[in-house]
Amino acid sequence: MFREIFIESGGSKKKLQIEIADSFLQRFLGLMGRKKMPHGQGLLLSPCNSIHMLFMRFAIDAVYLDKNCVVKKIVSNLRPWLGMSICFGAESVIELAAGESARMNLKIGDKFLLNQ
Repeated sequence: MFREIFIESGGSKKKLQIEIADSFLQRFLGLMGRKKMPHGQGLLLSPCNSIHMLFMRFAIDAVYLDKNCVVKKIVSNLRPWLGMSICFGAESVIELAAGESARMNLKIGDKFLLNQ
């Protein structure tokens, strides 16, 4: 089930639909087996500070958040099977379709409003 969240960036708010993976099994499976992630949607893995791309069918962007839901790091275009990424100090990561972080103009320091 997807949930609408907002992102504060440069004085404006943007919307994103996220699915939350907060159990071990949900985080383990992540996006494996899916054919794509539609634009405007993402998967929040929490807690999580690293991801791999084994068994993935498509490239993604990874947006790492700290404990206050502030963007710490953005990794673009992680390739299926080959990619992996880590962000020390991150509390969670949002996986988006490749190119989505640029399309949404996400930047380090933007704040995700998860409890709205």
